[in-house]
Amino acid sequence: MRIHVACDHAAFDLKEALVNHLQEKGLEVIDHGSKEYDAEDDYPDTCIPCAEAVLNDEGSLGVVLGGSGNGEQMAANCVKGIRAALAWSLETAKLARMHNNAQIVAVGARMHEIPEALAIIDAFIAEPFTGEQRHQRRIDLMAKYEQDN
Repeated sequence: MRIHVACDHAAFDLKEALVNHLQEKGLEVIDHGSKEYDAEDDYPDTCIPCAEAVLNDEGSLGVVLGGSGNGEQMAANCVKGIRAALAWSLETAKLARMHNNAQIVAVGARMHEIPEALAIIDAFIAEPFTGEQRHQRRIDLMAKYEQDN
């Protein structure tokens, strides 16, 4: 499985740890940056290309990281067709996949120690979409709105 990752300066250390963690698990990682620590960088510059890559790479997932994860999630959700979810626990990460078929998880590096953040991301990646009709119906409603507006 291919995992696209992106971060801003606030999550640079977490992103570096995540890339190593995922590669050690045998996953292919595409790093969209930030490639170095820069306190003046802007998360849309990395998170939007990451989301575009996930959208165009069938079967892949994405991880966007920042201080809180909020802005990074918002930036990823600017890409039509992307469902990015902010996860702050194992349960919210699993539910984002199970019920919403989210393709991208956002995690806040300032909200979690690195081991906890990695566990949240692992939970997201491991959890499949249930495919239940009620969940798909809701996703289809969002996609229709996105298409029509």
